[in-house]
Parts: sequence; structure tokens; C-alpha cells
Amino acid sequence: MRRHTTGDRMMMRAVIALGVLLIVGFTSGAIGIARAMIVRGETYREKAEQGQLRDVEEPAPRGEIVDSSGNVIASSTDVKRVYINPKKVNDYENKDEIIRLISEALVPILGIAEDKVAKQASYKNYSDMTLKGKVDEITMEKVNAFLDTTVTTKMKVLVKGADDDAPEEEKYRIVTVDKDAKDAAKFSLFVGSSRDTIRYYPLGTFAANVIGFTGSDDTGRTGLELYYNKQLTGTPGRTLVAKNATDSNIASEYATHTAPIKGSTLKLTIDQEVQRFLENSLEQARIDAKAKAAYGIVMDVNTGAILGMAAQASYDPAHYQELADSIKLAEIEAITDETERKKALNEAILAQWRNGAIDLTYEPGSVFKIVTVAAGLEEGVVNLNTSYTCTGAIQVENRTMHCHNRNGHGTEDLTHGLMNSCNPFMITIAQKLGVHKFYKYFDGFGFTEKTGIDLPGEAEPKPGISIHAEKDMKVVELSSCAFGQSFEASPIQVISAVSAIANGGKLMRPYVVAQVLDENGAVIEENKPTVRRQVVSEDTADKVAAMMEQVVQAGTGKNAYVAGARVAGKTGTSQKLSAGSGYVASFSCFAPADNPQVAVLIAIDDPKGQINGGQIAAPPAAEIIEQVLQHRNVPMQYTAEEEKQLAAKAPTVTGLTIAAAKELLTKADYTARVVGSGETILRQFPKAGTTVATGGVVVLYTSNDNTEPMVKVPNLVGMTVSQANAAAAAAGLNVSFSGNFASSTKITSKQSIETGAEVPAGTVITVHFVSTSGVTDSTLGED
Repeated sequence: MRRHTTGDRMMMRAVIALGVLLIVGFTSGAIGIARAMIVRGETYREKAEQGQLRDVEEPAPRGEIVDSSGNVIASSTDVKRVYINPKKVNDYENKDEIIRLISEALVPILGIAEDKVAKQASYKNYSDMTLKGKVDEITMEKVNAFLDTTVTTKMKVLVKGADDDAPEEEKYRIVTVDKDAKDAAKFSLFVGSSRDTIRYYPLGTFAANVIGFTGSDDTGRTGLELYYNKQLTGTPGRTLVAKNATDSNIASEYATHTAPIKGSTLKLTIDQEVQRFLENSLEQARIDAKAKAAYGIVMDVNTGAILGMAAQASYDPAHYQELADSIKLAEIEAITDETERKKALNEAILAQWRNGAIDLTYEPGSVFKIVTVAAGLEEGVVNLNTSYTCTGAIQVENRTMHCHNRNGHGTEDLTHGLMNSCNPFMITIAQKLGVHKFYKYFDGFGFTEKTGIDLPGEAEPKPGISIHAEKDMKVVELSSCAFGQSFEASPIQVISAVSAIANGGKLMRPYVVAQVLDENGAVIEENKPTVRRQVVSEDTADKVAAMMEQVVQAGTGKNAYVAGARVAGKTGTSQKLSAGSGYVASFSCFAPADNPQVAVLIAIDDPKGQINGGQIAAPPAAEIIEQVLQHRNVPMQYTAEEEKQLAAKAPTVTGLTIAAAKELLTKADYTARVVGSGETILRQFPKAGTTVATGGVVVLYTSNDNTEPMVKVPNLVGMTVSQANAAAAAAGLNVSFSGNFASSTKITSKQSIETGAEVPAGTVITVHFVSTSGVTDSTLGED
């Protein structure tokens, strides 16, 4: 037997050691596998699931914005978002060809940049890259038609049984599936769509500067859309789906879907009819005055609710990046320098988004005189019998401050001081009050703070910049503030102060949103009338209101007179301090004076030519307040003279003979015009009961086949009552009156049907009258 040598024994030990190591290693591996499967199996399974699960967010519809009657102003509608799947595209060898074909088809359909498809497809690790959001139904039909077509695909496939070390060309082969093959891929493999929403503004420019708009991300950018963005924004839905390695959906117990929740609805205080009245009159006033802009507010004086608010020129929120003012656009396009042209266009677009009713600041001018008078009455430094002799100017330290009437008003009592808008009288009242007491009411009426209206961007008074701090107010500043100069205020501040006079001395917080509603219509939030403070007593407020009515009846506000409405108001003409130059013509009023319901403020920004508030701001204010009172069924209180003018109505003559009809019309001071060859009147125009000024024409038809005779409308602007009536009658037409037609010095300022239009004979044209005397009012009087 062979003996084991030392070398053999060492070999044996090595083999045994190796065996032990193998056994230990195998046992450790087995234990690790068992531990992974048994002890931590759930953890690893969850991680695997998480790697496969995709959380897809589904956008929620934004809440609606509706007017006070529930008419929709802004709403969101379901549309589609078109996306490309870069992972899928990059799986194919002919990806460049696929991208080119997708691009050629979708660029013209979606209106996207030519390189958009290629750029989005370059994100190889993503399965969803947006090509275009907010795609409407019609466009989507075209997209789907393309996605349903087939495409030739080329994919690299591993050869079965190929050696790992084999060359690339032997290891893989290219499998081509022709687009005409039975199993050809469709473009829908690479491009898909998901739910999206788009914001619609069905009323176009209606209240645009109040409503605002949303950006491409469906987030509010301006107006109520911004201020109430949290309430309007819904809760997104979520879909949890499982994906395999090729990014295809697979069945999973974790797949879930949570439906999106629509955002809340805003119900506004804005009345659609009132808003229309305001916007129409305001835009015409802006055009007539050749002004940069015009702003207007209609407020319920007893609650602070905003019934109408507008800035002209306005814009369409659905196309907020386009300049809506065609006149301004033409001016900008005439700029030859491209850089300057682009700059001007951007500035104009930004400007059109502003809501000047709350962010424009200007010297309020003579409108502020009602605050000075109210303060004087409340503190007892003046009463209704206080008199002052105006010589046309007053010396304040080393300065001469003039009245707008440089010749002076002579001796006048307090009421006539306000009617005449006398600057020296107001200065005298302020000096009697002193700085501390004057500032008490300057602050009390809200000129040192924001009103708190629920809109973004309200101008904030800044001591030392836009207003005087009390500690810095000396006699000169006190005197200039007394008649509305040397400080600035916003339209919303001014109308709030005016409304405080109208409602018995209470300063209200203005608001635009009445209620926030959930998707079932239940009230979530509600804005209720809020009294900020009692500024003056009801007695003082009533006295100032009566004086303001006299301003309209016989003072500088005559052009705001509305027959039967009992309008109380105050004019203003002033400069814009912060802007460096330019004027603002304004008028603020309320009605009826004995039981105020609504207040109106009109501000014409930077008018050209005539700049007086009594001339260019009072007439549209009168037009608006007349329409608003009629819309709200507020009873009118006519004078005897007004009743006489308005009582004239066309009598009933249908069924009578021609002779009998003519006799009746002649007695009523109308002229008859017969059309037809019959003997009996079958119909008449205007109809019986229509208000028609005496001296007018009634057309009588004696057969049913008569063609209505057409006549041309003459120019009636600039005429007196009798002249307008005669000119209309001569043309075979009639007139009805609105505005200040009872004034002794009145002329027509506008007519309801434009000159030269062809209308049926007998048509009634409404002509608006303004006064030609006593309406000058300017606070621009300091040397």
C-alpha cells in the first residue's frame, strides 16, 4: 500500500476546506432566498408593484362664474390633450421616419411648431409628452382619423439561440411590418389623447376686466379668476394603472380610478342688463371724448353690491393675448421701428387687462366737495344758511387759489356753493375745520385705505405719495384737498364715499361675488352687506343729498338730469398726479334723491378737446341711471311740465274711416299720412299708446298689402325740442324725449337711430337732451 506523502495530506485538506466553503455559501444563499421570500417578500412585492404602477392625473373642470340671475359668464368644457409616447417611438429602428410622418400629419392639424413632434419624441425615457393641450372636438376628429391609419415599422429582434459573443448583425435581425400588412401598427401606438379642459367666455368681452382670464395651465391670472382661484379650482381625478416593460397596461389589483371634482361656482352681484347699459354708454363716451379709456361703476348704495363695473376699451378673455382696441392697434402698427412696435403692443395688451375702476388713481376734483361739505355740517362749522362771498380767488399763505369762475360767484349760501362748485367756499370750510377734524372725515370716508372689494389689484393709498399724511398736512395742503386736489383716489373709493351720502352716512364694503356654490348649488361662502363705519349722521347725509339734487337740477350737473328720476350728483374735472399729465373728467350720482337705490360713477381718462366732467361724463351717467331705474322698476316722479311732454301718446284710430281718423289725430295735434286706397284704417304706425311728441306723424294703412314707405333719418343733434320735433315730422318720423328736456337751455346730444338710416315712416326716434349752460366745473385753479 502506498503511503500518503505530506503533499497528499495538504491536497486533502484543501479539498475538505473547499467543500466546507461551498456548503456554507450554499446554505447562506438558501437562507437569504428563504428570508427574501418569506420574511421580506411583501416588501419586495410592493416595490415591484410600485415600479410598474403609473399615477395619471385627470384635470378637474373649473367652476363656473354666473351673473346675479345665473347666466353663465365663464365655464369650462371637456376637450382633449394630444401626446406622443417617446418610449414607443424609440423602440423602432425607423423612428425618424415615424416621427416625420406624425409631424407632417399633426403640425397642420394642431397648429404646432414644425419641430414640436421631434423635440417631444427625443425624451426617450418618457411615455407621455404633450404635443397640444385644449384640443376641441372638431380638431380631435381629424387627429383620430390620422391615428387610425397604419404605418410601416422596423424593430430589432434578438435571434433565438444566438451566441452572446456573436457580432451585432448575427445577434439581432430587423423585423419589418409593412403598413399594408394585416398586423400593421397604427399611429395610435405612438400618439394618444387624454382628458383636458378649456375655459370658455360665452359673452365675449362682457365684464372682462372684472372676470379676468385663466392661463394655459387653467389657473386664474387676473380678475375674479385670480382672486377666487382657490374656490374655482376643482380637485383632480387620479387613475392608477399597471404597466409592463413595453409600457402597455396590464391587469392589477391596484388599478383604481378617482373621479375629478368640479370647482365651486361664483354667483356675482353683477346684473347682466345693468352691465350692458354701462358698457354701451361707456364705450360711446370714450369714443366721443377721444379718450384713452373710460371707467364706470354701478353700485347698490344700501348694500355695497356691485351691479355693474366696466373698463373701456375692453377685451375678450378667450383671446387675452390679442389687442382688442382696433384704433390703438392701428396706431401701434404704424410704428416703423420693430422693437418699439413690439414694446408698444405688449404695453397695450397689459394695459387692456387692467381694471381702472379699482386701480386707476386720479385727483377726484370737485366730486370730493361733498365730503368737505358733509364734514363741515357734521362738525357744526357751517349750516345751510352759512354764506360766503366768492370773488373768484382766495389767498392761502403766499398762494392764490382760484375758483373755476374767475369772475367769482358773489354771495352764495352753502347749497349754492356746492351747486356752483365754488373752490374758495370749500377752502374756507376746510380751514374752519382745521387739519385734525378735516382728516377725520378724509379717513372716515375711506380715502386713506383700500375699500376691501373682492378683486385683485385695488390701488392702495400711500401717505406721502398719493395722499397726504395728517402730520404733513399744512394749511396749503388742507386747502387744496378741500376741493379735491393734491391727492389721488380710485373710482371705487369715490363711489363708496358717494354711496355713504346716499344711504344715510354708512360706508359700505363693496363686493362683486354674492355667493360661492358647490356643484349641487349649496351655498359654501356668502358675502353679505358690511358696514365699515358710520361716517356722518343720517341728518347730515340727507342734507348733502338734497344739495346734490340741486346740483343736477340747476347747478353744474344739469347734464345728468333725468326726467322723473330725481338724480343727485356732483361733477369733477381734475389732473392725474402720478401720470404726470392728462386729465380725468368724472361724474358721480345716485337716485332717486329721496330714496336712493343705485349710484353711478363715470370717469373719462385723458379726453381730448372738451375735458369738463359736466359736459362729457354727466350725460352717459344720466343715460345709465335712467336705464337702470327703469330696469329695476323704480317709480319715476315727473314734474308737471315733464308729464305734459310724456303724456302725448298716439290715439287709437284702427277701424275708423280715413276722415274720422284724421279728425281724431288733428285734435290730438298729430299729422296723418295715409297709405293705400281703402276707406277704413286697418293698422297704424306708431301703434296706439306709443309715446310720441305732439306735432308728430301717424301713418295710416288702409289695405294689408301695402308696402311700408321708407324714409331717411335726419340729423337731430344740436337742436332744441321744437326744432327736433319739426325736423322729424318733416321727414315723416316721430321723436320721444330723454334726459334734460325740461331745461330752458337744452339741445339734443344724441339720437337713437343714426343719421341717414332708412326706416319705416312713423318710426319713433329717441333723442337725448343736455343743458348748454351752467355745467362748467374745474378744480384746476391754483397759481
